[in-house]
Amino acid sequence: MRILFIGDIFAKVGRDLVKRAVPALVAARGLDLVIANGENSAGGFGITREISKELFDTGIAVMTSGNHVWDKREILAFIDEEPRLLRPFNYPAGTPGRGSTIVTIADGTRVGVLNLMGRVFMTAIDDPFALGRAEAERLREHADVVFVDFHAEATSEKIALGWHLDGVASVVVGTHTHVQTADAQILPGGTAYCTDVGMTGPHDGVIGVERGPIIGRFLTGLPTKFDTASGMPRLHGVIVTADAATGHATDIERLSLTPTDIEDLR
Repeated sequence: MRILFIGDIFAKVGRDLVKRAVPALVAARGLDLVIANGENSAGGFGITREISKELFDTGIAVMTSGNHVWDKREILAFIDEEPRLLRPFNYPAGTPGRGSTIVTIADGTRVGVLNLMGRVFMTAIDDPFALGRAEAERLREHADVVFVDFHAEATSEKIALGWHLDGVASVVVGTHTHVQTADAQILPGGTAYCTDVGMTGPHDGVIGVERGPIIGRFLTGLPTKFDTASGMPRLHGVIVTADAATGHATDIERLSLTPTDIEDLR
């Protein structure tokens, strides 16, 4: 089976790319499942009910998130009602929403999706290593393929979790930094891994926002207002091929697509 995972969808620029890209990629690349990180889809910060529907309508089956999932207050009113929208699994017990799910694709293959968040240079929550391993093993008992989005800042923490889940998860990919890394690989135990799949949105700024105020802040040390950038739109993601019989990945391919690239798929 072939899974497309789309990196952090940033604001309207990212959403517009996704609307054009998902149908084209599904048709051109024979994709069976589309997963995306949607935590930045509402103006770069959080997600709303309307935007989640907009993105699911493109063909995305499951959306993961991270530390920005709570930025829009209305999330609390609908995250419990939407099983396709995940928040990190390792938030404390009693947190609204869910951190994992199992979806069944057209041929009957069951795919477990697990969302985790790191603790290095981020708000301290529960241990993603112990909890993530236990939940990945539980999902493996009920699903043919297990996909993990690890939303984390530190490269070392992401790499460590990849090794920790090698042979348990079919796929471990990172999100959060908005910078795609060049280390996509299949680990010895059969797990597809990439430290960060990157950002789907404007690339003419600094990780999604206008570069001028950011440069000014570095020059002066003064607080500045961040505005969403708008130019150089690009979709970042990966396509993973996995064997449902073994639960192992056989290939992982990085994507970095401009609007022209997407139009050429049609």
